[in-house]
Amino acid sequence: MVVIRLARFGSKKRPKYRITVADSRQYVTGKFLEILGSYNPSPRGQEPKLVMNMEKAQEWIKKGAQPSLRVQTLMKSAQKAQ
Repeated sequence: MVVIRLARFGSKKRPKYRITVADSRQYVTGKFLEILGSYNPSPRGQEPKLVMNMEKAQEWIKKGAQPSLRVQTLMKSAQKAQ
C-alpha cells in the first residue's frame, strides 16, 4: 500500500518533517517515491510553517495513496490557507 506520511529530519529538539509518498512497508525515513512538501511545527522568523504541493498530493490520492491522520489535517489547513 502506498501512504502519504511525515518523515522527520532536522536537528535534535528542532524537528522538521518532509511530507513523503512511500510504500507502507518501508521504514519511515527510508526510501520514498516522492517528496510533496515540508512541515515545520515551530518556525522562526519568516520561515513558513507548511509548504505542500496540493496538486501532486491530490494525484497520489486519486491513484490510491492513503494519507496519515496528521497529513490529512495538514492538507485541510493548506487548503484553507489558499
